Amino acid sequence: MNTPAAPPIRADLSTELPQVFAARRIALPESRQLDVLAGLFERRGATVLRCPLVSIHDSPNQTTVRIWLDTFIHDAAITDLILLTGEGITRLVAAAERFNIKEEFLRRLKSVRLIVRGPKPGRALKVWDIHPAIQAETPTTQGIISTLRTLPTLGPRIGVVLYGTEPNRPLIEAITELGAVPVTVAPYIYASDSETTVVSYLIEEMAAGRIDVLAFTSQPQFKRLATVAEKTGQTDALISGMQKTRIAAIGPVMADYLREQGVRVDVMPEGRFFMRPLVDALASSLADKPTQPVQGPNQVR
Repeated sequence: MNTPAAPPIRADLSTELPQVFAARRIALPESRQLDVLAGLFERRGATVLRCPLVSIHDSPNQTTVRIWLDTFIHDAAITDLILLTGEGITRLVAAAERFNIKEEFLRRLKSVRLIVRGPKPGRALKVWDIHPAIQAETPTTQGIISTLRTLPTLGPRIGVVLYGTEPNRPLIEAITELGAVPVTVAPYIYASDSETTVVSYLIEEMAAGRIDVLAFTSQPQFKRLATVAEKTGQTDALISGMQKTRIAAIGPVMADYLREQGVRVDVMPEGRFFMRPLVDALASSLADKPTQPVQGPNQVR
């Protein structure tokens, strides 16, 4: 299937960047823009271990996606659309193009009130000169729910572009309680990407204390890591390794998820939750710190 390109991240090409990650080894499970993220670290002196734990694919059920697109385009009762991720709207536009209804879909997007969880959907929409009407104050499902409850009016039917295949029952239940009908679509899925041996190697390196930072950018990355650890008998090694490794999360959604799994989170950017602020937050955290990563309780569930 065709994979739409994500909006590019502009890497800092300056050769004068402080080498704050010199002698540091950073493990990156990011898949979509791995080389760009790795470059942001490498330009500041890091040695990067690339270990993409998951890949993203179009939903195998393209009939359902087509039905949703047709419904959204022609159903005037849908006056609000909730976008949880930039990936979701990018995949939907690509699907509409394959079905030869891209222009109709883009026109419809411009006619509804777009409600986004965080900044990523807005950045994706800029490609087509479309801008969200409302962004949740907190980029979480609860933030979206709180935002919906403050709106004076809601359409009778609300489109929802889901995060992967996660059904997001709290959001769906909240929309129903507010008297509207959710009209959901899951335009993409997560799939395991790395060979088990590569993931196993990452766990071994962390357990040996040879990884300074592990930077998470999505929940499926941790799920894959924990699953491989269980299957290979490395759960204790993973727990030990994460105790020795500084754990970074790209934003509050990721950080909250890790904490729910019993994982200590050491670093998270403030205010802007994407790759460059993640790198900057880690640079600040590691500046003038000893090479040995932080220690602390870390119980992977």
